[in-house]
Amino acid sequence: MQNRNVLFFLTPKSSVDMIYEDETVGQTLERMKDHGYTSYPMINGDSGKYIGTITQGDILREITTGDSILQKALERPIGCIPRQRDYRPVRVSAGIMELYESAKTQNFIPVTDDSGVFIGIVTRKDILQALIDDLQGRDASGYVRHMGRERAKVVV
Repeated sequence: MQNRNVLFFLTPKSSVDMIYEDETVGQTLERMKDHGYTSYPMINGDSGKYIGTITQGDILREITTGDSILQKALERPIGCIPRQRDYRPVRVSAGIMELYESAKTQNFIPVTDDSGVFIGIVTRKDILQALIDDLQGRDASGYVRHMGRERAKVVV
């Protein structure tokens, strides 16, 4: 497991449901309802750079403030919403220990290139599954390793 890098675990950007910072609060809430996620990586639509993570809690805090009118809040760009905490991204060159550290406190780890452009995520579930597979002697394709030979495919 130590010799694996971020790319081993990466869910590419093309497969990640993300929010662009110019989408409205209403659009973001609708996406959360339709897809069932409670937090999303937020991306700049022009540069592709990772801006931060937007959560249901961030939105709830914004639309329930005393000076906020609900309809006006729903039309605001999501990038204007103050975020309580951003998920810290890692660079694509990060090592496995950096992924472990981030996974302790984040459900997903945003991954950027050296310029800060978002390229995908690594989920805590993916990391844990790889650990389980290693402990059970499976390789990445799902085959059980036995004395250096493939023995049987394991379906999980």
